[in-house]
Amino acid sequence: QVQLVESGGGLVQPGGSLRLSCAASGFTISNYVMTWYRQAPGKERELVATSTRLGNTNYADYVKGRFTISRDNAKNSVYLQMNSLKPEDTAVYYCNAYFSLTAKAYWGQGTQVTVSS
Repeated sequence: QVQLVESGGGLVQPGGSLRLSCAASGFTISNYVMTWYRQAPGKERELVATSTRLGNTNYADYVKGRFTISRDNAKNSVYLQMNSLKPEDTAVYYCNAYFSLTAKAYWGQGTQVTVSS
């Protein structure tokens, strides 16, 4: 059974940090592009950061320099280190796995991140 399970969300004060985890099962992430998305209330889902199969990374401008995506293929997991958090980072964060050869994509259920004093 294919699954992506996010964890690590929570409530944090502005300027704080959180580390999100995404554990995959039923497939091997080393063959997939792994991406973190987020969706704030009343807004469309937006891309946060991507890790390619070769380990290259790309970030949205609004998180560049504050967030870091990484993957551990041995643990079949991907992570998002979020520093210097701002209230506008408040959203549900989703993990996505994409296999380009078949255009197959998997989504996790999301984890809530709330940045508030």
